[in-house]
Amino acid sequence: MNAALDLVVMTGDHDSHGSIVDRARRAEELGYSRVSMGEATGWSIVPTLSLIASRTDEIGISNDVFSPYGRSPAVLAQTTLALYDLSGSRYRLGLGPSSPALTEQWHGASFDRPLRRLRETLELIRTICTDGTSAYEGEIFDLDGLSYDRERPETPPSIDLATLGPKATELTGRFADGWVPQLFSTTGLEERLDDLERGLELGGRDSSDVRVSPILRCIASEDRERARAKARSMLAFLIGAYGPYYGDSVASQGYEDAVDAVRAAWNDGDTAGMADALPEAVVDEFAAAGTPDEVRSQVTRYADVDGVDAVRVGFVGGMTDAEKETTMTALAELL
Repeated sequence: MNAALDLVVMTGDHDSHGSIVDRARRAEELGYSRVSMGEATGWSIVPTLSLIASRTDEIGISNDVFSPYGRSPAVLAQTTLALYDLSGSRYRLGLGPSSPALTEQWHGASFDRPLRRLRETLELIRTICTDGTSAYEGEIFDLDGLSYDRERPETPPSIDLATLGPKATELTGRFADGWVPQLFSTTGLEERLDDLERGLELGGRDSSDVRVSPILRCIASEDRERARAKARSMLAFLIGAYGPYYGDSVASQGYEDAVDAVRAAWNDGDTAGMADALPEAVVDEFAAAGTPDEVRSQVTRYADVDGVDAVRVGFVGGMTDAEKETTMTALAELL
């Protein structure tokens, strides 16, 4: 296969930090390159990432993704440097522009100028990590600065951005060390990589400067129809309920009618109807669901897209532990 495999752990499926650590250790045992997990409105994942750092040896560690509205750039820099030290330089910071609902209803902030805030947050974190000061002059942050009160690493931690749209992806190419897109077909991913390339050119950078690792929702099972039903439900939730951006992105890739139908069902409170409104073609294009052979084939398609460095394997909602193990081991055969 032409790319590495990362694993996204769904923390909400675990009732203890220890079981999340066990999943990360299993991924390391199987040869996955990196493990990541989200936070949203669940546990703070910083303690969990710290545990993983202390109880694994080689696997990379990431988060998907911190909000620039939920923590100040200084706190994000402190967190990054601490996890980078704990993990022996295996940690990569993940940031994203977030969403109106999470920003306003959870963090109590105004969802204002998200791309500008994302850029300045990244730049300020990098300034602290490289120069040891929070001195920064921007449109959102304007700081005389204080000094970071510890020794800094010779090589600063990498910063990945999870972006979807053309301008946001261009920003990633200009400033970030990695791109973590989600809900793209292989065709849509290839088209958006053009925006990443434009950003690289604007920043005077090379494609090797940015690690591209798209998230692909995966479930492998000999019960093919059960696997596809679970994947369909997960995709419908992401498209219809999880803020506007995923749905807008899928619509822009040729599935506007499907997205409208899923959103209409969500607005009616019809969660079963959301999945029913999603055509088979969307499952085929945006997930890897079916028999182990089918899932390996779909993951390989993504890995073979020119410019992809890793496929970030994400589970779908409602999977049993046995289904997760089947999926992880089936894909480990590609390594």
